[in-house]
Amino acid sequence: VGSAHGDALGALASAATKVEAVYSYPHQNHATMETMNATARWTPERCEVWTPTQNGEAALAAASEAAGLPPSACEVYKLHLGGGFGRRGAVHDWVRQAVAIAKELPGTPVKLIWSREEDMTHGRYHPVTQCKLTAGLDAAGKLTALHMRISGQSIVAGIFPQNIKDGKDPAVFQGLGAAGAEGALGYAVPHLLIDHAMRNPTVPPGFWRGVNLNQNAVYLECFLDEVAHAAKRDPLELRRELLAGSPKHLAVLNAVAAKAGWGKPRPKGREGRHLGLAQIMGFGSYVAACAEVSVSKKGELKIHRIVAATDPGHAVNPQQIAAQVEGSFVYGLSAALFGEITVKDGRVEQQNFDTYPVMK
Repeated sequence: VGSAHGDALGALASAATKVEAVYSYPHQNHATMETMNATARWTPERCEVWTPTQNGEAALAAASEAAGLPPSACEVYKLHLGGGFGRRGAVHDWVRQAVAIAKELPGTPVKLIWSREEDMTHGRYHPVTQCKLTAGLDAAGKLTALHMRISGQSIVAGIFPQNIKDGKDPAVFQGLGAAGAEGALGYAVPHLLIDHAMRNPTVPPGFWRGVNLNQNAVYLECFLDEVAHAAKRDPLELRRELLAGSPKHLAVLNAVAAKAGWGKPRPKGREGRHLGLAQIMGFGSYVAACAEVSVSKKGELKIHRIVAATDPGHAVNPQQIAAQVEGSFVYGLSAALFGEITVKDGRVEQQNFDTYPVMK
């Protein structure tokens, strides 16, 4: 159980209206433009590794273990990386491989570069999960109860199993907690239950940009739109009501709604375009976005623009913040519209960008 107060199951049983939905989130590949690579040189006394990494300490630990030498006899030189997104963080399997090869050629530098196919089929993938949500509305259309049941893979169980206590992984509730920098749920629901059933397939998981906030935001924000539709209420007004006691969540939501022109007629030349919005809090930052989209008669989706707002606290480098937000648009839309890793006969089916496309 990640969050619970009131009597969610009892309130749902007596609700005037119930709304239910099930959402799924597939495995995703990091798809870094630069594939995994390292150069290693090994001697019985010393091991050196040059590699792009997000985590020098983890790279050093991997090199030390593969080299059979203490960390004090190893050196890792961190290089600029062509994309990390979590793939070059906790797990350094390519470093182990480079050192293992270098041990067969003592004193000779060995340069290892994975092919795109090797990189795509030997990743540490975003976990696969599914979520069932049930909402209870009273006669006035107000949300009185919410049960959010997440079932699926745990990244922590796959990478740091020693950190799993009593079979629980608190990280799966990112963005859904009562408080904390990992993600506080701003919505005030009288009766709430958010729980998780851990189901770990054999596909190795990894930290993937945004981690568990990704699917949790999709699940909850999409479902709130369905709740608003069932209650015949404006999605923005429903969120404002639920966020009345969470001023920072509400501020970024109101900012994007105002900037995008929510509730106003579409300007001339932009008829037929529609708006959708969402908000979430995680990693100490409050974020919201409003997308302006249209769908052609052929059913083709076009995203005309996205308005975003963030409150990350004290902004040391505003340009870097803007770059992070802009990059998240491309990465998030790639995942939402195209990204899916599937497994057949024990092997990942997608091997390159022709079968795992990303937005350009």
